[in-house]
Amino acid sequence: MWWIKAYAKRHRLGLALYVVFVVTFAVVMYLYQLPLEAVGYAAGLCTAFGLAAYLADSLRYRRRTEQLGWQLEAVRNGVEQFPRPCDEQERLYQELLEISKQERLAEVAALMKEKKDVTDYFTMWTHQIKTPIAAMGLLLQQEASGDEAYYKQLRQIKSELFKIEQYVDMVMQYLRLTDGVNDFVLREYELDSIIRQALHKYAPMFIRKKLALVYEPVGVKVATDEKWMVFVLEQLLSNAIKYTASGEIRIYMEKGCLVVEDTGIGILPEDLPRVFDKGYTGYNGRSDKKASGIGLYLVRQILVRLGHKIFAESESGTGTRMKVLF
Repeated sequence: MWWIKAYAKRHRLGLALYVVFVVTFAVVMYLYQLPLEAVGYAAGLCTAFGLAAYLADSLRYRRRTEQLGWQLEAVRNGVEQFPRPCDEQERLYQELLEISKQERLAEVAALMKEKKDVTDYFTMWTHQIKTPIAAMGLLLQQEASGDEAYYKQLRQIKSELFKIEQYVDMVMQYLRLTDGVNDFVLREYELDSIIRQALHKYAPMFIRKKLALVYEPVGVKVATDEKWMVFVLEQLLSNAIKYTASGEIRIYMEKGCLVVEDTGIGILPEDLPRVFDKGYTGYNGRSDKKASGIGLYLVRQILVRLGHKIFAESESGTGTRMKVLF
């Protein structure tokens, strides 16, 4: 009987006035020395009529409250239709809500259009920038005569060009991940095939930094998306190479996890819990002054959508272990 209590609370002023009127009526009749039976009879009739009106109006209040509850559920489900207003006040309230709804829809539409325009622009830009990058790569591969200083400079240019291409790929993957389109296709793949694709791309970086690679085929099949998983491994290798000045990078399986381990500078304990947060660069990233804080964020978001997990283990100065759990 919650509705009776709610109705009484809503109309407490009217109920209080009714009690005052009944008491006033009884006192006046008593002062005029009218028979008490008449006073009680009149008060009983008024109370009976009042209770009948109270019950009828409370039932109407209950139906109206239930209708509003159904309407609230309809709004949550995207089916918005106001019930017929019972008076002018409700009509004005509904008109106000309708205006607010239209304004909200217009704002959402404007934001969605703005987001689509930005996404379309950067998608077009990333595709267009790939053409001069590819052309520059082909020109740098041509034979040319020169001294050792020239070849050293040429290797540096190739390294910077590789970084540009890497950043462009990161922008493309970020746009695909945030545009709301499900681009994931899960199939069973040989994990070694995915690892080799990432290693092939970063082989020149291993050579330039004179880093050793320790990798033996893991012989494991996993259910994943090949394209996205290659990108994940590329990001892990990129970070490992970037923050490892000397030593080796190992890739192996351990208790169902694919581990990418380096002998680099490691991660500070206070930075470790936040390395996968968007835009967080930590002490190493601030020292490098070129870290974006997006790479590991994308890695975790992609793996979550693929149904995988990633863990980071590290100690400052002793290297880092990135573990992907399939």
